[in-house]
Amino acid sequence: MPLIPLSRKLTPEDAAHLLRRTAFGATDAEIQALAGRDAREVVREQLTLDDRRAPGNPFDPLQAATPGAGIQLTRGAWLYELLYGPHPLREKLALTWSNHFVIGTDKVRNIPMLIDYLDLLRRHAASPSFEQFALEVAQSPAMLRYLDNDQNRRGKPNENFSRELLELFTTGIGHYTEQDVHEGARALTGWTFEGGRGNQRYLEKPRFVFRANQHDAGQKTYLGKTGNLSGEDVIHLAATHPQTAVFVSRKLHRAFVRDTPDEDAVAASAETFRRTQGNIRAVLEELLASELFFAPENRAAIIRGPVEFIVGAVRTLGQPRLDAKQLLNLAQTAGKMGQLLLQPDTVKGWDGGREWINDSALLTRMQVAAALTLGGKAPDLNVYPSVLALLGTERSPLGATLDSLAPKQRTYLTLISPEFHLA
Repeated sequence: MPLIPLSRKLTPEDAAHLLRRTAFGATDAEIQALAGRDAREVVREQLTLDDRRAPGNPFDPLQAATPGAGIQLTRGAWLYELLYGPHPLREKLALTWSNHFVIGTDKVRNIPMLIDYLDLLRRHAASPSFEQFALEVAQSPAMLRYLDNDQNRRGKPNENFSRELLELFTTGIGHYTEQDVHEGARALTGWTFEGGRGNQRYLEKPRFVFRANQHDAGQKTYLGKTGNLSGEDVIHLAATHPQTAVFVSRKLHRAFVRDTPDEDAVAASAETFRRTQGNIRAVLEELLASELFFAPENRAAIIRGPVEFIVGAVRTLGQPRLDAKQLLNLAQTAGKMGQLLLQPDTVKGWDGGREWINDSALLTRMQVAAALTLGGKAPDLNVYPSVLALLGTERSPLGATLDSLAPKQRTYLTLISPEFHLA
């Protein structure tokens, strides 16, 4: 049964809630521009994505003098797009997918690989076909390198990617056997890449290649299907498995609805996923315009990760311009708080939720808030955000305590309040 669509027009609090989830945050003017409109119409507009980027990005990773510098510039360039890009929902989804189809710069140090990986996440952010998305990820040099499928050949199968394809990317644990992992690895033999290997070729663009002489062409049985299965067949069977709909839908609910999703609601989204043959945009369109999404119990139900905290603060402040050094420092600071872009903790990604919060991370968040509002290099703001923009409600849970303070102090104290850390 599909999720019930929101029946009323968006109130200012509805609009603020939607933008906190889909755009990291928004100014009062951006919130008021959506108030009174139909939720489904607004969500359709937000999901109409193209390849436009923020103008004036100061970082060009392809000019890096070393692999390490290229990685830092790639992080800076992505953070700039997160802060100032015209499609915040696209970037929010790219961030979400980077925590699903995980790669890490501990192994992936070729800069064009990283750039192409991010472009792939953006291109499929609201993909009409999860299967096609999974196939392109599987054939991307970044994933081939990270999970060692570039070393997978006939007679010596490497099962690393085959295992994670099932465990982390599609069905989840409990819906496949060790034999499926082994047979999947056999089918994926011969998928590799050429170019861009080694520290001296970190700026050389690699490309996917299929080496037939390294492929195991024998009969295989995978997820109940038997035949002369290819790598493409394995991706198809895993991506269209009924349980994949549940696994992926749960990830989307965790990203957009609450840290601990309601399983009945997840099942409704999974049914939409199956009905539309894995159309992520259709799932998101239904979800983001639903009564469920706007329900009181699902507001302030997600603990913002470090990147979302930083980006949410800057976008709520009206996207004041920060210089290149400040941006690189913020990218590193996100890492100090537990979320270094393009380097999740493990192959399963960041756990999120309560794992984002500890004494050290909270202190660093306070320092970020101070730098954006009170510090000597804090941007000058012509307009300070209201309580609605900062907290998503017109009635401040902080009471009248802050009303007598100057705008800078009031904004700083609101940014460090527990309520701002929740989206």
